[in-house]
Amino acid sequence: GLYKRVAVRTRPGTVAVAAAIQNKYQIPAVPHLICSGFTQSETEYALIDLNFLGICDLLILRGDKAKHENRFIPTPEGHAHAIDLQAQVNRFNEGFFLDGSKMSLMDTPFSYGVAGYPEKHDEAPNPDSDLFWLKEKVKAGAEYVVTQMFFDNEKYFSFVDRCKSEGIDVPIIPGIKPINFRNQLTVLPKVFHVDLPETLASELRKCKTDEDAKEVGVEWCTLQAKELKEKGVPSIHFYSMMATESVKRVARQVY
Repeated sequence: GLYKRVAVRTRPGTVAVAAAIQNKYQIPAVPHLICSGFTQSETEYALIDLNFLGICDLLILRGDKAKHENRFIPTPEGHAHAIDLQAQVNRFNEGFFLDGSKMSLMDTPFSYGVAGYPEKHDEAPNPDSDLFWLKEKVKAGAEYVVTQMFFDNEKYFSFVDRCKSEGIDVPIIPGIKPINFRNQLTVLPKVFHVDLPETLASELRKCKTDEDAKEVGVEWCTLQAKELKEKGVPSIHFYSMMATESVKRVARQVY
């Protein structure tokens, strides 16, 4: 009756993948640094390796709670919040290890972004509280914000306006995702706490196969991306998990 976490890794980790992307393929990499599943020491090891490899751009996130947990439980000796992880990265940038000892050399300090939620983080008690903590993360050193996925551009534009009214003046990068499966009509709202506009939901309900849903997803995501691009967003972040081919199709039409 007890859960036991067993870690089995059958693929390269974040540092190795980021190194391949940046150093083998010459594409700037932005690895995600998360609280979930990592001790502070393990985070420091990753920072040392990344810095040594010349990978100095990060996206700092808390990470998701485990599936069997009803709330986020930090790893023992790990961080509970993204802003705590920011503090560790900031201290590393100042040239100090966790034990307080001074580094002999660090070529380039890390720069980083954080997450923002146009429709509110599901654990935030209200939108104002959510925005307060985003502002704190920016004050702590975040240079940009990447949003959770959304399917209604007006929610992004409204979010940007609210951020600006609170003095959050860093770039806010919209995150969008092409729907790829019929069941995402209900799965995405449940898992990521986002709304699907009725126009999109209605089209997905008509789909008989996943291939039909993929076509709807590509069309909707393309329309979103084109409007965002026309409105002059800093860039667009595509959530490509299980949708890489769809993202390629969208990108070809938008860029």
